[in-house]
Formats: sequence, C-alpha cells, structure tokens
Amino acid sequence: MNGSGDAATDLALLGLRLILATVFVLHAWNHVFGSGGITGTANWFASLGMRPGIMHAWAASIAEVAAGVLIAVGLLTPLGAAAAIGVMGVALVSTHWRSGFFIFRPGQGYEYVLVLAATAVALAGTGPGRWSLDEAWGLHMNGWVRLAVAIGLGGVGATLQLALFWRPHRTAE
Repeated sequence: MNGSGDAATDLALLGLRLILATVFVLHAWNHVFGSGGITGTANWFASLGMRPGIMHAWAASIAEVAAGVLIAVGLLTPLGAAAAIGVMGVALVSTHWRSGFFIFRPGQGYEYVLVLAATAVALAGTGPGRWSLDEAWGLHMNGWVRLAVAIGLGGVGATLQLALFWRPHRTAE
C-alpha cells in the first residue's frame, strides 16, 4: 500500500505500473518475435559476451515478461521490480555503460535503462497503490522492506549473472 490512500496517487501509480509493464512486455516480445526472433537475440547476446547466448536471450525475455505482468497487476511488486532492476542492471553493464549517458550516442548510452531501473526502484518504495492485487489480497510490506527486496534481489541477480556468464571480448591495446 502506498500509505496515502489518495485516489490521485493510486491513479498515478496505476498509470506508472501499466506503462512500465508495457515497456517490459513489448521488449520481451521483440526479443522473441522481432525481426531476428529469439535466434537473432541469442546471437546478439553472445556478441556482447553473454554465453550461452540462447540461454540469456530466453532468461532476459522471461524475466521481462514476469516483471511486466507482476508490475501491471501489482502483485508481489518487489519481485516484479527486482526482475526489472536485474535485467536493466545487466543491460547497463554489458551493453550501455561504455557508450556514455545519452541514448542517442553510438552504441546507445545508459539513460534509458537507468530510467527504467529507477522507476522500478521507486515503484518498489512506494508500493503499487490501492488499485493492485497486493492491496486486494492484503500482501502488505513495509516500504523499506520492499526497497530492500527489490534492490537486493535485482542487484544480486544482475551481479551473479554477469559474474558467471558475461565474458566480453578483449580488444588488443
């Protein structure tokens, strides 16, 4: 629960949840069914150093769908936020960081993934609002606990995935 009980806040949180969820679900859809399909996505992941590429293409796609669905309906919100944070953390480190902040730079900077991750963090902190399954089913959690769960699980998940599977290509200096 967001704590305020204000209908405007609940509407704003619902809108935020639906937009964030749509971004994640459509991104996953594109991974699986876009121009190159899951095979093209797997090849791209492998080119970034995420090996095996097919496993990471599916893992990212499933995590994005799970994050989107949980966030959209406001169910187990810290877990949905954690999935979003984890996926964006991997994207930040493996792909976007080296290109700088701005997304319009060659290689696409990290501003977009940073905004998505920060939005998931904020949603974990506020809670999904009264118009959510968490609220309807009485799944109340302290805001600090929601934040700790989302940031902790998302951060640990991203860190483990990168530590275990990311093998970027080294360039000769």
